Amino acid sequence: MQVEVSREGRRDRFDTGPSGREPLTAIGPFFREDLEWCEHLTAGVCRMEDHKRFEFGGVHHLALVCRDMGRTVDFYTNVLGMRLVKTIQLPDGMGQHFFFDCGGGDCLAFFWFPGAPEGIPGISAPAARPDKGDLTSAIGSMNHVAFTVAPERIDEYKRRLLAAGVECSEVINHDDSEFGVSDTVHPGVFVRSVYFQDPDGILLELASWSRVLRDDDVAHDPAPLVDRVGS
Repeated sequence: MQVEVSREGRRDRFDTGPSGREPLTAIGPFFREDLEWCEHLTAGVCRMEDHKRFEFGGVHHLALVCRDMGRTVDFYTNVLGMRLVKTIQLPDGMGQHFFFDCGGGDCLAFFWFPGAPEGIPGISAPAARPDKGDLTSAIGSMNHVAFTVAPERIDEYKRRLLAAGVECSEVINHDDSEFGVSDTVHPGVFVRSVYFQDPDGILLELASWSRVLRDDDVAHDPAPLVDRVGS
């Protein structure tokens, strides 16, 4: 049984064991939420106070565009092992819309449009993996998709990608150092990830949280507009 408890503006998830009476054991990652959460447990369940905000249950689906639906189905089902769960033939020859189960109740979806314009590297998507080039893409673009994986399996998955002929990065340790990466795993590393690209050059990532996220992980103000546009 899992319960959620709020302390200092942070939502924490705990495992109480199968009966709900065992000692609370923290499971992660924990996320700071800008919501009003209750401060107590009632019958082992933490109840969220009423609020006027949207209550999201995650990402329903993320819709991308591919060049060749057959090739996309082959990659996401046979290489990544996702299950194709829904196919749609759009009316009037407009194309197709296919959905893949990417875990956690979420889907990754693809449109195929006949005559769709070609993507422009560095504009519609990054020109390269972050370990190979610039990560920048245009405003409104889909920069990359990160899939959650178990931390103990990320090295195995990297080897499986390489065995399938998919070029990928080393396992990258993301931390808060000057350049944001570390050669070693240390207590400050918050995510470990592997980057690769699908047949259309869409940037993908396998990512696993490696520590609890704290209040001090939110430590920066949004950049002023003049800095964002580079003028």
